[in-house]
Amino acid sequence: MAAITASMVKELREMTGAGMMDCKKALVEVEGDVEKAVDWLRQKGMSKAAKKSGRATSEGLVCVARNAQAVAMSAVLCETDFVARGDQFVALANKVVNSVLEQAPADAEALQGLVGEDLTQLIASVGENMTLGQFVRVPLSEGLLVGQYIHANNKIGVLVSVACGDAATAAKPEVAELAKNVAMQVAATNPLALNEACLDQAAVEREREVYRQKAIEEGKPAQIVEKIAEGAVKKFYKEVCLLDQPYIRDDKQTIADVVRAAGKACGAELTVTGFTRIQLGA
Repeated sequence: MAAITASMVKELREMTGAGMMDCKKALVEVEGDVEKAVDWLRQKGMSKAAKKSGRATSEGLVCVARNAQAVAMSAVLCETDFVARGDQFVALANKVVNSVLEQAPADAEALQGLVGEDLTQLIASVGENMTLGQFVRVPLSEGLLVGQYIHANNKIGVLVSVACGDAATAAKPEVAELAKNVAMQVAATNPLALNEACLDQAAVEREREVYRQKAIEEGKPAQIVEKIAEGAVKKFYKEVCLLDQPYIRDDKQTIADVVRAAGKACGAELTVTGFTRIQLGA
């Protein structure tokens, strides 16, 4: 039998649109004959996934799974809400998130290797294009609580990490409530970064330059152009940095204020260390 090379798998994948592992399996089954491998995939109903691959996938599910070691979140996308609500698709979405949780794939290709065959089989069965979306796995450690929030019929998911100092504090209901409330904030406002330091400085400079040029075009005196630009940047921070944002339930407080208050209530210093937001179709 001819050796099955990566280039052969790549060629077959491009010809059929089938998953990488399916292509490799097909080549093994037909002893390396690419043309026979195409037929083998067609016979199994896998190659027709290629005909669906150009169709838009804006529906689907965002799922979360957790164990003692980590919390995982992932998205699987399809064409229609009808399919997304079906038992087969729900089972696939749960398999994907549990694969992320238990196997910790390093990237999208690794995840495809774990669940690609299941995805291709379901595409062939249901007749709708489906794709794997974003995913994240957050390892747990002592004193770290990861809160979650799933919104809009599982179309938006958020994880928020809160450092608590110790396991006893992480177990307090006040901390769980804080993490959930901050996750709801992220779902609603879609911040770009946790704080000013985490923000892409190129984006900040673009914002500064827009308002600098706007002030110049409006004929503002040169000595106040920079003040106007800096004022605009500060407003930008409040809009896109999570900790600087007004709290959606009480706009007189920022998220940083809410975190401090929760820490005071449970007698510990709490720090929001990160978040991930996944939205279908985004």
